[in-house]
Amino acid sequence: MQCDWRGVSSRTACFSSKTRCRRIRPDGTGSLGSNARPPQAVGELFTNPQEWLPLISERLIDFIRVRVSKAGGISACRKIAALAEAFGVRSAWQEGGENDPVNQAAAVHLDMAIWNFGIQEVNHFRPEELAAFPGHIERVGGYLYPSAKPGLGIDIDEAMAAALTGDGWSRQSYHSPYPLDRKADGTIVRP
Repeated sequence: MQCDWRGVSSRTACFSSKTRCRRIRPDGTGSLGSNARPPQAVGELFTNPQEWLPLISERLIDFIRVRVSKAGGISACRKIAALAEAFGVRSAWQEGGENDPVNQAAAVHLDMAIWNFGIQEVNHFRPEELAAFPGHIERVGGYLYPSAKPGLGIDIDEAMAAALTGDGWSRQSYHSPYPLDRKADGTIVRP
């Protein structure tokens, strides 16, 4: 195979093309042109299986990137990961700017429990935010380490958490790129 991808020679493009050509699929891989593309990660706003199911089953994405808390929690995301595994789609649990250490702990625990782990996005929490969540995920040398405590291994210091939303905090200053995604009773709604 020639190491030339749409006129741009690079080791990355050649590696990606070769990998895609060698993948064995019962329904065929289609033409090289339609498969020689950068990996696609989609789903950060998805809350409904009808949004991600066709993308996974038709192999239109390489990574499913839903947020654990928005997609229905650990059990729902474990089911998404199991389906994605059957179609060669890997996980990339979403960790946007308004996530918290608890959601990050859930995502990392999912990563450790599935076969099709792909990549994990990381939030950079302030020291006072981490102090409010003892047992949070530790990041050392580019690796994430969950707590050895039972469950997600994370706790909450309610006094410290309340201090984070004290007098200087306002909803308008909080990073919130998406519209409200839950009703007052906690029901998930489409953003």
